[in-house]
Amino acid sequence: MPLPAARTPLSQLSPPIALGALDGRYRGAVAPLVDHLSEAALNRARLHVEVEWLLHLVGHQVVPGAPSLSAEEQAALRAVVTDFDAAAIEELRAIEAETVHDVKAVEYFLRRRLTQVLARTDGDDTSRADALGELVHFACTSEDVNNTSYALMVQGAVTQVWLPRATALVDQLSTMARDLADVPLLAHTHGQPATPTTMGKELAVLAWRLRRQLRRVEGAAYLGKLNGATGTYGAHVVAVPGADWQQVSRSFVEHLGLTWNPLTTQIESHDWQAELYADVARFHRILHNLATDVWTYISMGYFAQVRGQGTVGSSTMPHKVNPIRFENAEANLEVSNALLDVLATTLVTSRLQRDLTDSSMQRNIGTALGHGLLALDNVSRGLAGLDAVPEAMARDLDANWEVLAEPVQSVMRALAARGVEGMTNPYERLKELTRGRRIGQAELVEFVRGLGLPSEEEERLVALTPAGYTGIAADLVDHLGQA
Repeated sequence: MPLPAARTPLSQLSPPIALGALDGRYRGAVAPLVDHLSEAALNRARLHVEVEWLLHLVGHQVVPGAPSLSAEEQAALRAVVTDFDAAAIEELRAIEAETVHDVKAVEYFLRRRLTQVLARTDGDDTSRADALGELVHFACTSEDVNNTSYALMVQGAVTQVWLPRATALVDQLSTMARDLADVPLLAHTHGQPATPTTMGKELAVLAWRLRRQLRRVEGAAYLGKLNGATGTYGAHVVAVPGADWQQVSRSFVEHLGLTWNPLTTQIESHDWQAELYADVARFHRILHNLATDVWTYISMGYFAQVRGQGTVGSSTMPHKVNPIRFENAEANLEVSNALLDVLATTLVTSRLQRDLTDSSMQRNIGTALGHGLLALDNVSRGLAGLDAVPEAMARDLDANWEVLAEPVQSVMRALAARGVEGMTNPYERLKELTRGRRIGQAELVEFVRGLGLPSEEEERLVALTPAGYTGIAADLVDHLGQA
């Protein structure tokens, strides 16, 4: 039978029930992003931009004859941003219900606060408040406020939340790589036994790749513009023709801690966002590779999930401890990257001078980074619960002596190049011995003894084992110190 209707719809319960997993089941892992990428954070950022624009105009006397603000009044206006709270959010919501325009609501909200701040000095005389009120949102289009707000929000979310978590994870992985640098591992290329390596070296490869992407994200530029309705400074120049509006704009954007974009339409082109999201997504894809590799190593018995687990692996099979952290990470990385990809693709395009696709699209930035942050959390917790099992790795190495066909034929090639007789066709001779079947130590030693090698090379190859054939894998882990 179909699911019966609830007596009280879940949508009507209080407190409200989250529709998405990030605001419900996984809230704890992603909560820090609320401070940067929620709707409330957007309005707080807009308020910050509006306050700073007002103070910039007044402080630099851009508009001749405009009233000034004391240091105490400037501090009080900046406190409107730092003290932004639930009451302010509700007040803004009520204003927006009347204006039906989110940025205009912020403008009106700031005008109210400006009047209240100046009333402490001017009392009932509202002339200064009226004059300064006209400089709130002066010559701005909504995108002047929105583009700088989003740049500040994304900058904060990436540098204060995502990057520290991602860096900590790569540091954690690098430590594991160093700890396991000398643990021999049977490599698998195309799913088949291949030249041995070490577990530490294989983890170091992933750590190195991830660290490269972190450097790209760390070097990201966050662009902003303030140049009016179609990027021409039209209103600015007509209102105050004597001002150097490009310099005013540049100094303001840089004052916010952003990189000035001098040439735009009504919107800042968002190319920097596309670049950033591509780099974050690439980090995520490498992390996805890590998750699938570690999952596979767990399935092969190379890692045991023993620490900090206490989880139910199966509702019916008591012995199971599932690698759920890595599976959860895979899913969330895929969701995150799907959103990051569509953000990067969509945000770089605007019809002629302006359309609103970017407005709707940018509201998904928090969701995109949220799923990525959740994946970082799961991978970190998953790695923390692993213990390497060198004995399992050693068993697989000892069962695959055929991987030593490579060094044997390589020695033969080197001898042939030096003119030693009887060393021709080494690849074909080793292929006949090893392809399609397993050999053990005895078979390999017998083969080597029959090659007629110089004694030094023969003894060196006879002494070689799969576990000892790892080249300089352990030393290569030292490169992580240079990353």
